[in-house]
Amino acid sequence: MKFTLPAHLTTQDDATRRVGFELEFTGLTLEEAAKQVQATFGGQLEQSSAVEYLLHSDQLGTFTIELDWDYLKRKASEAQQQDDGHEWVDFLQQGAQAIVPLEIICPPVSMKQLSHLNELIPNLRQAGAKGTDSSLLAAYGVHINPELPQLDVATIERFVKAFSLLQWWLVEAHQVDPTRKLSPYVNLYPETYIYELLSQSYPNINALTDHYLKHNPTRNRALDLLPLLTEINQDRVLDVVNDQLINSRPTFHYRLPDCQIEDKDWSLANSWNLWCVIERLAADPQAIEALSQKFIEMTRPVIGVSREAWLKEVSQWLVDHEWV
Repeated sequence: MKFTLPAHLTTQDDATRRVGFELEFTGLTLEEAAKQVQATFGGQLEQSSAVEYLLHSDQLGTFTIELDWDYLKRKASEAQQQDDGHEWVDFLQQGAQAIVPLEIICPPVSMKQLSHLNELIPNLRQAGAKGTDSSLLAAYGVHINPELPQLDVATIERFVKAFSLLQWWLVEAHQVDPTRKLSPYVNLYPETYIYELLSQSYPNINALTDHYLKHNPTRNRALDLLPLLTEINQDRVLDVVNDQLINSRPTFHYRLPDCQIEDKDWSLANSWNLWCVIERLAADPQAIEALSQKFIEMTRPVIGVSREAWLKEVSQWLVDHEWV
């Protein structure tokens, strides 16, 4: 499957937009996963701690391959620096492998070069990597971090409105696993927030930020704006959400897709191309306005909007406009 190009391909500086992917899976050891990344992209492999490798690729940049447990990563780093505590880290690592995913964090890649990333998926699959379906406990997924075309309030508002109008449809389109639906990590925006969002236009980025934080003071959202808003105004965000795991960057953090790496027909393009439906709607203010008005018209006191009815409405709209 080919990667779709978004409607807006460049940034405000006229550079090609970039996107980072984070892939969570299990079935391999950390070393095995790191060697598969090296076999795919070449470059120099460096073990930076007991739970982290770095692969320095001349072609794309630096990949991070790690065991995705923040506490264990901190302890491994401390042991590396102090040359002490390695037995405790090894014990934690062995116990964590059953439920803690491995994660490959790709460097930001030009949206024109995304096809290179797909070379990694069959190599991991053939080596024994397993994704979302492999665990009833761990909600493995694919995270997408697309750079924005611009960082102004109007652009951000359009993207957030586009996602909000599509979020129920996206859950179905991505076929999100029940385990991940039940986890807090990919919670959708509250309907009250969506109604208020679609009913207004923000005068400035501070107004957008304050409204978002009022309803979404957490990283646990399918479309997490905290990295982006922290990049723009760190103090304003951290006054409300004191979370050391927030990494500021000029990107969205899209967490909805499953990792279906065991499926021979699946690739990162599957997840990316559904994100591009959001991109297409975000680039069409008239479509956003029309769908927003329809959502508001379908909202009923107390009960809100029927999810089933809105899914039918949006699905038909996308088919009528030949967007899917």
